[in-house]
Amino acid sequence: MSDWRPKLIVSDMDGTLLRRDETVSATTVAELERWRAEGIPVVLATGRPPRWMHEIREVLGFGSAVCCNGAVTIDLASMAVLDEDLLAPATLRTVSSELRRRQPDTWFAVEYGDQFRHESTYKPRWDVDAPGVAEATLAEMVATPVAKLLARHELMGPEEFVAVVDEVVGNLATVTHSSSDGLAEISALGVTKASGLAKVAARHGVDAGDVVVFGDMPNDIAAFEWVRAGGGRAVAMAHAHPDLMAVATDVTATNDDDGVAEFLASL
Repeated sequence: MSDWRPKLIVSDMDGTLLRRDETVSATTVAELERWRAEGIPVVLATGRPPRWMHEIREVLGFGSAVCCNGAVTIDLASMAVLDEDLLAPATLRTVSSELRRRQPDTWFAVEYGDQFRHESTYKPRWDVDAPGVAEATLAEMVATPVAKLLARHELMGPEEFVAVVDEVVGNLATVTHSSSDGLAEISALGVTKASGLAKVAARHGVDAGDVVVFGDMPNDIAAFEWVRAGGGRAVAMAHAHPDLMAVATDVTATNDDDGVAEFLASL
């Protein structure tokens, strides 16, 4: 595949495009600009909600973003919502009540896209006092559709807790994780970065075989499997989670070493 070139470039943000200080290097920005100048669309695929995309928009200023692990797609230039696949209240109530029964020390939060609500016992790691962030009861949070349900356990590790959540959720929704602590991210059934990217690719008239996707955590697995099955390139960062490494077609340097730019330049 030495002469292979993508028709669509997709990158995760945290741990992939962003360095540890949450900046994007000038080298990476220049490389993405070079491809965009050649007419190749650049898409971000992230677990982050739309409300966390304003800073990256100032850096890139173009393209689209698949947010909330596939639940919401936005246009970065206008911040307009292009597509949504939300988690229904009935499913929210069933999943949260059963998880609370199985693990009483599970605490919940929800992403509505531009709003974040969390139980008073849920400990947010970011945006504690940001606009759009507020406390709410679980009953209030599950009354309307959400982009993502977050379940956190402060005493259990990520693998152990996510396994419990997977067992409880079953085929009611989709579970993934991208954190080093006990945090499970729950989306509507079938909603993943892959489902969101498939819609974006179709909008651009591009097949999976013409896509390169970069990532580092388990919430990138579905996107890797989708692009790999179609004959495209699934590129893991050097520090990627072992489960993601197992489904990668290629490996590049770390995010702090401009791995995304390095791989794209090699093409």
